[in-house]
Amino acid sequence: MNQMPTKAEILQWITDNPTLGAKREIAKAFGIKGAARIDLKRILKELEAEGHLEKRKKTYRDPDRLPPVSVLQVLGTTPDGDQLARPLEWHGDGQEPVVLLIPRASDPALGEGERILAKLQLVTGEAHHYEARLIRRIGTNPLKVLGIFRKGSDGGRILPIDKGQGKEWQVDAAQAGGAQDGELVEAEQSGPKGRMGLPRARITARLGDPSAPRAVSLIAIHQHGIPDEFPDAVIASADAMKPAGLAGREDLRDLPLVTIDPADARDHDDACYAHADDDPKNAGGHVLWVAIADVAHYVTPGSALDDEARLRGNSSYFPDRVVPMLPDRLSGDLCSLHEGVPRACIAVRMRINEFGEKIGQTFHRGIMRSIASLTYQEVQAAMDGSPSARCAEMMDDVIRPLYAAYDALKIARKNRQPLDLDLPERKVVLSDEGKVLSVNFTDRLDAHKLIEEFMVLANVAAAETLAAKKTALLFRVHEEPPEEKLDTLRDVAEAAGLVLAKGQVLKTAHINALLHGAAGTDHAEQINMSTLRAMTQAYYSPSNFSHFGLALLSYAHFTSPIRRYADLVVHRALITAHGWGDDGLAPGEEDRLEATAKHISDTERRSMMAERDTNDRYLAAFLSERVGEEFTGRISGIAKFGAFVRLDETGADGLIPMRNLGHEYFHFDADSATLMGSDSGRIISLGQRVTVKLSEAAPVTGGIALELISIEGKDMPQGRGRARGKPPKRKMGAAKKKAAKTKKKVERTRRS
Repeated sequence: MNQMPTKAEILQWITDNPTLGAKREIAKAFGIKGAARIDLKRILKELEAEGHLEKRKKTYRDPDRLPPVSVLQVLGTTPDGDQLARPLEWHGDGQEPVVLLIPRASDPALGEGERILAKLQLVTGEAHHYEARLIRRIGTNPLKVLGIFRKGSDGGRILPIDKGQGKEWQVDAAQAGGAQDGELVEAEQSGPKGRMGLPRARITARLGDPSAPRAVSLIAIHQHGIPDEFPDAVIASADAMKPAGLAGREDLRDLPLVTIDPADARDHDDACYAHADDDPKNAGGHVLWVAIADVAHYVTPGSALDDEARLRGNSSYFPDRVVPMLPDRLSGDLCSLHEGVPRACIAVRMRINEFGEKIGQTFHRGIMRSIASLTYQEVQAAMDGSPSARCAEMMDDVIRPLYAAYDALKIARKNRQPLDLDLPERKVVLSDEGKVLSVNFTDRLDAHKLIEEFMVLANVAAAETLAAKKTALLFRVHEEPPEEKLDTLRDVAEAAGLVLAKGQVLKTAHINALLHGAAGTDHAEQINMSTLRAMTQAYYSPSNFSHFGLALLSYAHFTSPIRRYADLVVHRALITAHGWGDDGLAPGEEDRLEATAKHISDTERRSMMAERDTNDRYLAAFLSERVGEEFTGRISGIAKFGAFVRLDETGADGLIPMRNLGHEYFHFDADSATLMGSDSGRIISLGQRVTVKLSEAAPVTGGIALELISIEGKDMPQGRGRARGKPPKRKMGAAKKKAAKTKKKVERTRRS
């Protein structure tokens, strides 16, 4: 028998032979046989306990070395074009090693976030530690979870904070990443089910105290996978930018352009100016200028800034922060039309007649200087007779001409009949520490509507100009609602004593007649919400399918390139169409417009969901101190597990679970969207006025639970308990009759 090797010799051998490591292979290498294997086993156990080795199944390996075949997550590219990857099987105490992918000519293109199985080779004397060659892809990104970590003796568990996810996740001690008990963590599935049948997870990020006020938006950002940190190369590129000069541009600095934004606006990407048209052929007409920040000058195709902007798709707005599409050097400085500062812009000059109809437009690439950064409230107060000192100086030359042009546009809008939904917007007001102070419904001023009409007209001008010049672009598309959803809306309208026209080509004017008929009645909110649910989701497309909601044949997004990638694409298309420079649409960019449209439509929906979830959590936090109080509201949804109520005071949506509906069992009828009491025959349906008691408000999940007190002013009856009884035959028959009528309508429509 050879002499027993020292611990150092064993460690060195394992380091030199990373593909080996089983106990029998170590024994064979040192000539250890028979009873001496017991001593070897003891030494290996000691090395494992000391942290020098990690046992994986029957193989020992150095935890500060990656296995020769390893799972990697593909990262972005370096400024030199090299692609890096992150090792997902790193368990060492030191810094995570850098892995460089070495592609073969036959390898497929790998996207950021993909997982691959790769063969690794340790290297020295380089900026990276390993070189990797692709073996195969191993599927899409793993399932991710955001939750509260609860530490245990063998690692711990994660309690998800998502309202729709109740299952816990098991975390092994080696996968906990140093997380402390009670911390908010982000994790991903790391393997099959462990003990107790729970899925295994690996903690990838520690996000701090979940009860901290400003953790609310952070939760949504991570939960929905919104990139919130810019790579160093992107920041460096933005910081190196210089203001655009006048060369190759028109000098528009003498135009008295103004920006009009919310008081808390973080950026100013549009400015406007209007005056009476002096052309005698257009008596009573107006000239409108809309100038937009020239983001395309700074964010050029294929650059690091462009790749990151496309990845994000758009900015995301939360009550306490903004996750911008572009770094602050651009979004808050060079591309923001600050008062008194020369800024690069792409402007459109539009002529409208006295009826607000656009009769011509020209686009210009220039340098502008805003004469004032105004707020909606400031401008509206000026028009209402209380101008501030600076507005008083601009009344005749700037503010009144803007409203005169808007008055003409209102005529065109009335004739066009875009969808006229009345959905109040909630605004969550926070303290400096991030605590909710109030939840208000924002007023819709004429100043808001003025800017909206100007922007809509500029967007139409961009779409029409590019279509006429046969230049590729991204349209903003909103298709007609499907017939099934319209039938549902008709049933809701019929129940409210209203009518939605049928048997003709649907126009927004028909829906507006329904909305106006409901205005001022108890059914107004229900009809508006039901109309919104009937609409399709707007999206981006290189093909033009018109915009139903705005009643426009051609529409594109041109006015917000700081915060929407679609607008940046339209700016590039305008540059190409007018021959303004080499920073227009790049070769090949047109070919991937379909993929770009799909991607940014998805990122837009992602941001909307994150913003909605954040508001839900803030509302729950605001109401958490009022548990036990009674509130009024209206039934906004019916499900087999209960009824949803929208509260009047805050607009928050809460759930009355079945157990809180009363002391009888309620049967769910999906066809009629009702709940029916098994004893009383009481029917709970959409739109009913209710009084509820707040029984729970969970800020971490955003969940609000309610208890039903009364419907339409009548207290809930006390039944014979919660036995699963049958509803009265007469009531059930009426419900089935209504459901059959609805079904017959749908079938007849489909046959036609």
